[in-house]
Amino acid sequence: MNHTYVIIMAGGVGTRFWPFSRTSYPKQFHDVLGTGRTLLQQTADRFDGVCPPENIFIVTSSLYKDLCQQQLPQLTDDQVLCEPIARNTAPCIAYACYKIAKHDPEANIIVAPADHIIIKEEEFKRTIQKALEETKEKNILVTLGIQPSRPDTGYGYIQYIPESGETIKKVKTFTEKPHLELAQQFLDSGEFVWNAGIFVWNVNSIIKSFETYLPEIAEIFEEGNGSYYTEHEKSFISKAYSLTKSVSIDNGIMEKASNVYVVLSDFGWSDLGTWKSLYEVSDKNDDLNVIDGHILLYDTKNCIIKTPKDRLVVVNGLDGYIVAEYDNVLMICRKEEEQKVKNFVADARERGAEFV
Repeated sequence: MNHTYVIIMAGGVGTRFWPFSRTSYPKQFHDVLGTGRTLLQQTADRFDGVCPPENIFIVTSSLYKDLCQQQLPQLTDDQVLCEPIARNTAPCIAYACYKIAKHDPEANIIVAPADHIIIKEEEFKRTIQKALEETKEKNILVTLGIQPSRPDTGYGYIQYIPESGETIKKVKTFTEKPHLELAQQFLDSGEFVWNAGIFVWNVNSIIKSFETYLPEIAEIFEEGNGSYYTEHEKSFISKAYSLTKSVSIDNGIMEKASNVYVVLSDFGWSDLGTWKSLYEVSDKNDDLNVIDGHILLYDTKNCIIKTPKDRLVVVNGLDGYIVAEYDNVLMICRKEEEQKVKNFVADARERGAEFV
């Protein structure tokens, strides 16, 4: 357990969750589910007993360092890794993995986003332990695949070779967000799972993969070995991020590597990327409404309504809508048209930075 580490990626803005998620206060720092714990806190809590507290690293924007330390005060400065600019997940993961490697060359690492929902916590821990056992001594990259319950077009899909193993399966292909007909074919085949974006590997395997598939990123972060855990780390990282390209770990490594495996998983997962995904995982009343606020409803069904508790909100005659208010922005949008939220954000930005 002392060689197990967790990297929590907490730098995203979560635009599709606007107006609740803002540049100054993204969704991972909110108590989205009304549990008394933010998404970031819930993610860190999830690894209690999986690794020691000092082995948890948060990678986030330098804008959010204070938020991270307020919400997870047990973390030291060395455990909060600040990115000066956003460069997608590959540089984020490289930074954390090269830093961990400097401290512990036997590290076995879990990488998880800060904004996912996992309902079956104990099953999640059992699944993670399976993956850690596989990666401890082997030169493999493991991802968690969620048994799909519907032909969802918003998720990435992993095709695996069914006869390739019991605990873990060899990955055959990745497909990002297929159209509905293709997603249905994936489900019908029984050989596809959703890509949860949660990874497990030992530090030597991932560094070899960076050297093979993203050598320019490997070279940049390898140069930091004399700076990690010193007062020079911040200036080194500022330079490193100015040089590195923006690329996801999926496109840069996972889709190219031949040693990728998937653990078939079922632990009540949602990536909580959109209002509709929050609606799907939340408790509903008799009219299938999800309500969070001081709200009176009349002839209203199939809605998600999240408003400030100090404001009385009256809703009449809506079916299938998102009603969301936060920090002087009110959005009313059909649930089935939530893909337009990014357009709303772009237009709101023209009205003033305070709205986004």
